[in-house]
Amino acid sequence: KANYLSTFSKAPVICKLAGRKVLDGVGKPTLEVEIYCTVKNYEKRICSAIMSSHSHVPENTSPEITEGDEKERNDTVTTAVEWVNESLNTMLRDLKPTDQCEIDKMLGEYFRKKVEEKKEIQKEEEEEAAPLSCAPSAPSAPSGKKKAAKPGKKTSSTERTLPPAEPIEPVLCGSLAIGGTSLAVAKAGATINDIPLYLHIGLLKYNQDSPKEMTLPRPMITLLNCEKFSPAKLKLVKEVMLIPPAQLSLRQGIERVLDIQKEVMRLLEPAGKPSPQLADSKKGKAHNTGKKALPPALKRVSHLGCLITGWDNLEQPLLLMQTACNNIGLELGTDMCLAINCAAHELMDYVKGKYEILTGTFKSPDEMVDMYVELINKFPSIIALVDPLRKEDRQQWNNICCALGSKCYLIAEDAATNISKIKIDQNMNVPICSGVVLKYINQTKVSDLIEFTGLLDGQRHITILGSPDGESSDDSLVDLAVGLGARFIKLGGLSRGERVTKYNRLLAIEEEL
Repeated sequence: KANYLSTFSKAPVICKLAGRKVLDGVGKPTLEVEIYCTVKNYEKRICSAIMSSHSHVPENTSPEITEGDEKERNDTVTTAVEWVNESLNTMLRDLKPTDQCEIDKMLGEYFRKKVEEKKEIQKEEEEEAAPLSCAPSAPSAPSGKKKAAKPGKKTSSTERTLPPAEPIEPVLCGSLAIGGTSLAVAKAGATINDIPLYLHIGLLKYNQDSPKEMTLPRPMITLLNCEKFSPAKLKLVKEVMLIPPAQLSLRQGIERVLDIQKEVMRLLEPAGKPSPQLADSKKGKAHNTGKKALPPALKRVSHLGCLITGWDNLEQPLLLMQTACNNIGLELGTDMCLAINCAAHELMDYVKGKYEILTGTFKSPDEMVDMYVELINKFPSIIALVDPLRKEDRQQWNNICCALGSKCYLIAEDAATNISKIKIDQNMNVPICSGVVLKYINQTKVSDLIEFTGLLDGQRHITILGSPDGESSDDSLVDLAVGLGARFIKLGGLSRGERVTKYNRLLAIEEEL
């Protein structure tokens, strides 16, 4: 009876949005959006969402570029806070947070107008600047890559046919406001309906009272983050990941990964032996073995929440995994599977038209395909390769899918264009692959994810939700992955608060389900 009258009260509506600048997991500025609703005539804070930030700047970039990127990030967060506190706050007032589609449409329209405004301003600036510049400027080499070939140098046919790098898509200053607001609205809708966010997302996706049976995504857990610069020679591998087998519960899978991690740490600290990286420089330094000669990498944890290591060839990290598993009575391939993030787009030398896989060792896109075929034959426990090639090498993606598609997942992460662009271009600007890693960044809206995962499901691609570099303490990504029915979730390693929070959320959902 106490709740009888509340059934006659008005449905809660948004009365205020509040945006503020906060820090993400690597200490860089990002956006938090808070939602207040009028519930039974009282203003009440319902929830907040924090956006993760994603940088396209590679780790070993020059200080000038990094500085420029930081300034840009600051500006984009400041602009996003303004959008949320001013226009979006007014625009969404009195709307029901449960009307996700309606609100996302309005956010999309608002963003489209902002893009148009930006184009107009640029056009005016160009027209003003046109009379000043007479000489046409030379086209610049792709940023962050190797310098262009010297004039007069003959280029071979393979170099000539190399598809050029597609330009990095410009991110509109303030775009975080769209993603942040959409996510905050979804969280508010779930809170008001008194259901968990993953269930709310599932209901939105499948348009029904109760979504089909929900399953947990399998985690891709990063164990090693491989440095791509000296003294290590291996450049091809960015992350070595473990995927627990499907028959294990998530809790058992994570415990097993922790056991392997412990053994890997033990193997990487051999007492009284020179470390593998320093073994070459023994002449005159033989006395300096033991603990002191350990590679400094062992003491460092990457922003991905795992060990940073360096290697001299492709097999070293894989053999280490094999040994670690054998030592604790596990068999790689049955008791635990491997995945490798190659991040091949970071390896292209545009002068040679080849990928630099080891320091001084180059392979053409076709040779890369042969190398992966050999690798998977040698290590059948690898069930996924992420970004084995740049997205521009379409032909080789086709070839690698024909050669390896039945043996392992070939996944596009950086090789997949961002979601908003794929939505406009239904032709799906993604190379032929087994699946795509989706990131919730910038102007991505919850409805975009729902629509896009529907497209992927229809094409029998697998969906993987991945966390960006600048991860925040918000754990909504996990609920999104469960609600959208993603096959895998890629969250980084099992340390650093902003990453562990998500694994803990995944464990909590496992118990609920």
